Amino acid sequence: MTAAPLPDNEQARLQALKDYEVLDTGAEASFDSIVTLASQLCQAPIALVSLVDTERQWFKAREGLGAQETHRDLAFCAHAIHQPTPLIVENALEDPRFKDNPLVLGEPNIRFYAGAPLITPEGFALGTLCVIDTKPRTLTEHQIKGLQTLSNQVVSLLELRRKYSESVRLNEELIKKNQIIED
Repeated sequence: MTAAPLPDNEQARLQALKDYEVLDTGAEASFDSIVTLASQLCQAPIALVSLVDTERQWFKAREGLGAQETHRDLAFCAHAIHQPTPLIVENALEDPRFKDNPLVLGEPNIRFYAGAPLITPEGFALGTLCVIDTKPRTLTEHQIKGLQTLSNQVVSLLELRRKYSESVRLNEELIKKNQIIED
């Protein structure tokens, strides 16, 4: 098994991920809908919004998998964040990076993986929208393009979350300033 190297911009990437304030948050229907759609589009039993943190990959949304996170060294997604296009692994048993990965040799028995990176407007790859299957396979060009489109929607949702949080913070600051002025 080959653990993915750290990206050259790892510290800035991790700060960008932290700035979204999304890690360890509860389920949200908008993200859950995207993984459901990705699973259906790619006809894959597992789909995840995976965010690559310092030591783990954490799943903001998941379909077909009970785990909430895995160690980063085992993560296919940690490899996928190194490229601007989806990483496709048609048969993990035949890929030297993954053939002896515990997630391949044991549960969830990954054979197929396709992960489209979640790239912020500033160019940071935070994680992936990925689909996984327990049998080797391929995706059509239509499915790959659909996965990329859905990954862009995940980033749009993250941006909306961040803008909403900033608006709430600014509103609270204005309320405090007005209270000081009134006193």
